[in-house]
Amino acid sequence: MPAKGVLLAEIADVIVAGGGVIGTAIAWRAAAAGLDVVLVDPDDGHAASLVAAGMLAPASEALFGEGALLRLNLLAVRRFGSFAAELEEATGDPVGLRREGTLAVAYDPGDYAALIRLTAFRRSAGLHAEELDSRACRQLEPFLTPDVHGGVLFADDWSVDNRRYAAALREAARRAKVRCVRDRVLAVQVRDGQARGVRLAEGGDIDSAHVVVAAGCWSGAVSGLPDALRAVVRPVKGQLLRLRHPAGVPAVLRHTIRAIVRGTDVYLVPRADGELIVGATQEERGPDQTVTAGAVHDLLHDAMSVLPVTSELILAETCAGLRPGTPDNGPVVGRCGPAGLLLATGHYRNGILMSPVTADAAVALLADQAPALEWEPFTPQRFAGSDGSR
Repeated sequence: MPAKGVLLAEIADVIVAGGGVIGTAIAWRAAAAGLDVVLVDPDDGHAASLVAAGMLAPASEALFGEGALLRLNLLAVRRFGSFAAELEEATGDPVGLRREGTLAVAYDPGDYAALIRLTAFRRSAGLHAEELDSRACRQLEPFLTPDVHGGVLFADDWSVDNRRYAAALREAARRAKVRCVRDRVLAVQVRDGQARGVRLAEGGDIDSAHVVVAAGCWSGAVSGLPDALRAVVRPVKGQLLRLRHPAGVPAVLRHTIRAIVRGTDVYLVPRADGELIVGATQEERGPDQTVTAGAVHDLLHDAMSVLPVTSELILAETCAGLRPGTPDNGPVVGRCGPAGLLLATGHYRNGILMSPVTADAAVALLADQAPALEWEPFTPQRFAGSDGSR
């Protein structure tokens, strides 16, 4: 990626502001559709996708009152396999897609009652869920503690190695001739009611026919978005741990584990290379990305409660990221403000999962086509009103 302030073009078909998995997926698919694309991102290592666990879990994450979001997540998981295959074919790089499923477990009877209530709701939504007793859970995952009261297997939930996936997206974009500028979009340039490009923080403009703002929790900092939308997305802090197996120690998990431990949620996501992700906190602390001792303690304590062998693994990394949250936990994807301006943000805990279908939706909108029906509840207009899109 070129140095700050260095422009590779004075004009493009599309400028994408934001180089996380959402922005990069959009840039890649738009370029593959024949558009001339410039991707603008500071490349400062703060993308939320670099901290994510990579769970593709519409079933085990389905919550009461989020039916529309569940339908969108199911569309997303159905699309993810073919998208990952296209990405691996385009780059030759594996993305670490795993299809073993997610095993949700409960530590004590109270946790189990809460899990069964959620499972009943998820089944009522048509999701496949297999209830298991403690012994059956340990047959699937022998290192689980005998104290686990029971669990539910969600066989259709997957996971992907988020960092491999993000790196493959960047490589695919490069091979598709997406031109990258290491900078930050300060403002959308508007002339005669049409988005005509962007102004960069380090100086200089790039002209374009379309602008896509996909800057995660920082999207609201881009001038030119309708005022009502600039305040919609907020940063939600999440801390997680990356553990590694010592040399010669076999993998301790095959499935992703989602555990309820005395009312608190914790997940453990295995990687093919021996890494184990433990996460994650959800904290309303603004743009704070510090790692705290309390969070590390709590995550390790809960992980060791259900998987005692966690204590024998190597603590390789502690990290914190900022998810782009919205008032209804749903993404914000669609046309907004002046003609030619698209917004693609607010994916909260589903950014990795939704990146392929968000790219599909953005490319459809750039071609003046309608995206999939599952996107209808998640347009910017639900927050901006009738003036949010013209």
